[in-house]
Amino acid sequence: MKQYNCLWIFMLMMVTGTSWAYGSGSSSKACAKPEFTHFTPTENTEIAAGSTFSFTASANTYPNTIKVTVKGLPATLNVTPRTEGGFQVSGTIPASLKGVYARIAITADAQNNCKGDGGWLVKVAE
Repeated sequence: MKQYNCLWIFMLMMVTGTSWAYGSGSSSKACAKPEFTHFTPTENTEIAAGSTFSFTASANTYPNTIKVTVKGLPATLNVTPRTEGGFQVSGTIPASLKGVYARIAITADAQNNCKGDGGWLVKVAE
């Protein structure tokens, strides 16, 4: 009799444990961060001061939240929608940067209050 009681308790624990593993059933919205691709010029390329750069932002990016700094200096941007979805972003390397490595740093927001960042490194010629 005791063996049957232990067996029932064990089975009850297994069923209860698996039902708790799935949570309460309420779903929360997933965070899909904005993605940045197709960087031009490519990583570690040597470029002249005042050169242009560009990249693609994913379709879930809010275009008015895209911010780019080059070695901490803000860059002026041109954001245009792409026919394939997403946004083409272009800007200019500040003319004051010469003879340094500079990170082109990107930040932006997307749906559900998701924040994303990215960027790449270039060498600015003297």
